[in-house]
Formats: sequence, structure tokens, C-alpha cells
Amino acid sequence: MAQEAIFSPFFATVFLTLIVWVYMYIRRISFIKSRKISPEDLAVGSTLAQISPANVSNPSDNFKNLFEIPVLFYALVLYLFITKQVDAVYVNAAWVFVVFRVLHSAVHCTFNLIMLRFYLYLFATLAVWFIAIRAAFIHFFGT
Repeated sequence: MAQEAIFSPFFATVFLTLIVWVYMYIRRISFIKSRKISPEDLAVGSTLAQISPANVSNPSDNFKNLFEIPVLFYALVLYLFITKQVDAVYVNAAWVFVVFRVLHSAVHCTFNLIMLRFYLYLFATLAVWFIAIRAAFIHFFGT
């Protein structure tokens, strides 16, 4: 398997973050304009977070969430590539992570059904832990 194959799910996660970022700003700007809030009113602390409804705050929360477990994913992808360990198992696990993160973001940014979101997050995170544990096992004990 080509080592570069691991970068497809890597960049898919990067672009998911971009999409959530754009969506977050669309929601925020629409809210600010509809309420005729001046930028000066938002300069203090977390004013926007305090007054925002869920359809504005959830995309922001999801964007922040994309800098938690995905950071481990990025680090693991780079580790696997640098050490030339990329194989079909890792690439498939990476795609499982991406698919469940996309679904998690879609739920979180829209109708936000908490238990569904929880399970999507859980399955995505388990894929990352699988990658991490497998890579660590190989690192410490060999193939």
C-alpha cells in the first residue's frame, strides 16, 4: 500500500474543519446581523456565547471539538507516514474516524440529538484509539 494513502482521510478531516468553520461564521454573522449587534458589544469576554441560541453556539462548539481528538489523529497519521507503517488496516480505521466525525459534526451543527451525537463521537474516537494502540504495540513489541 502506498504510504500516501493515509493522507486522504487526513485531508478529509482538515476539510471537515474548514466546512464547520465556514458554517460557524455563516451562523454567527447571520445572528449578529439579525439582532443588530454591534462589534463593540461583542468585544468583552464571551458575550456572543452567552446570548447565542443553540443554532449559533453548536457550530462553534463543534469547531472547538475538532481540535481535540482530531489532533491525536493528525499526529498518528504523521507518525505512521514517517515510520512507513501505513497499511490497509490503518487507512480503513482512518476512514472510519472521518466518516463518524463527519456524521458527528452534521448532527452537532444541526438538530443535535445528544445520544446520537455521543455514539458517533464514541465510534470515531474508538477508531483513533485503535490506531494509537496498534501503533504503540508495534512500536514497543514489533510486528
